[in-house]
Amino acid sequence: MKKIIYSTGIIMMLIMSTSCKKWLDLQPRDGITRQGFWKTKEDIQAAVAGCYASLLSAPPTAGDRALTENIFMFGEMRADMIDAGPGGSNEEKDIFDVNIVESNTISRWSSFYRTINYCNIVLDYAPAVKDNDPTLTDAQLNASLSEVLALRSMMYFYLVKSFRDVPLKLTSTSKDTDLQDLPKTAGADILTQIVSDLKKAEAGAVTTYGNTVADKGRVTKFTVNALLADVYLWMDNYTACLAECEKIINSQRYALQSAGSSWFFNVFYTGSSTETIFEFNNQQSTGAINNVFYSLLVQSRKRFIASSYVQSEIFSPDDVDPDRIYDIRGDNFYRTSDFSITKWGTENPSYVNWQAYRLSDILLLKAEALAQTNGGTEALQIISEIRLKRNAVATTAQSPDPNDKDGICDYILAERSREFAFEGKRWFDILRMAKRDNYRRLDIILNMVAQTVSPALQQSAITKYRDYNSHYFPIFEQELFADPKLVQNPFYNK
Repeated sequence: MKKIIYSTGIIMMLIMSTSCKKWLDLQPRDGITRQGFWKTKEDIQAAVAGCYASLLSAPPTAGDRALTENIFMFGEMRADMIDAGPGGSNEEKDIFDVNIVESNTISRWSSFYRTINYCNIVLDYAPAVKDNDPTLTDAQLNASLSEVLALRSMMYFYLVKSFRDVPLKLTSTSKDTDLQDLPKTAGADILTQIVSDLKKAEAGAVTTYGNTVADKGRVTKFTVNALLADVYLWMDNYTACLAECEKIINSQRYALQSAGSSWFFNVFYTGSSTETIFEFNNQQSTGAINNVFYSLLVQSRKRFIASSYVQSEIFSPDDVDPDRIYDIRGDNFYRTSDFSITKWGTENPSYVNWQAYRLSDILLLKAEALAQTNGGTEALQIISEIRLKRNAVATTAQSPDPNDKDGICDYILAERSREFAFEGKRWFDILRMAKRDNYRRLDIILNMVAQTVSPALQQSAITKYRDYNSHYFPIFEQELFADPKLVQNPFYNK
């Protein structure tokens, strides 16, 4: 990790000098040095733009992966909605077979720490700009710091959900003397840090930038609330989760769109929809951004396809008239002819926007928290509202008792599989519900094995998944070699 975060410190200067965001009409001089930077509020804006650029742009290291590719794989490969495609690698097959080892390069975390270090650079150097630029107000500075605090928190949240215990670094690495060996920090402590940082971010964040595209593609106060709601639910803090959800809902800034053929185009292609709270927005880029999902999901040697389970169980056809009555999500997310996943565009480059949070996510997080706090009736009403907006078919409807927490959560899990298909959320949704109350619902994971693992390997997979430590990735072996303070995650020391 030391090598990764050091190299990102150098690359950050290049990003700051070549930002391509439309909301920044800045052209800093090529070859600018750190000593020559951090003089004006425009320098801060350029650096913050670099943090956003890292969410979508190609990674700077040959052979590395873009952040969205990792988010997709970390959140989907261990679940039940994708299978290996004709171009799948042996490493990917190992993950499908629950045979993950520390040499598997898919467990590299470099793309997350790259963005973390970009954010740390802004947090370290931006405050001093006030000494040089009297036009920089406290509100402007705090707003910029809030943006990067939220982005850093999002990256650490992904890491905790994927690895549990990871190194926590809250200062930047931009020169040799910044390099240091770091041990792992307990995931619970990182979550506490995330909550603390997000509370700071909420205090300084703006409610609007004055235009819709920026309000959806940059961190606002409501982005912070959405991330906090997600974190609190992961921590089983249902009251706090509900409070954050209500802040977003009560703002009346967001609304579900009606069922119809234009829904998918408006939310994902055009972007900045009434449903979107925060998206990685391709539309803000003045140049073409490589569609990392073209090789993953579209081309003939695609690496992943939708699983047959998606068609048979998640988007089950209507019993009466499947040609005219269908869930609008299944119609747009994948092709039934060859199971190609089309959600992220079938062209390269693509301007489809990666949806981090939208209103349906908040509503279903609220429903899950309600189900755990004796609010089952309202939770079921929320599910019904979303299903109506998506034209969900009767064959996928369920009727749990309002007092049946597990039944309602199973329904929520099923509805989240439809609403967020192939968005890098499925495994995390399954794990969140399974681990609740000291893994009282481990059956959710064990039952999933029947959908994901070949019969010859199912018993082995079940045995592994009974060890809770197996639910997190191993630390990639090169990280262990580079940092002697790192200790491998327990399951992989056997």
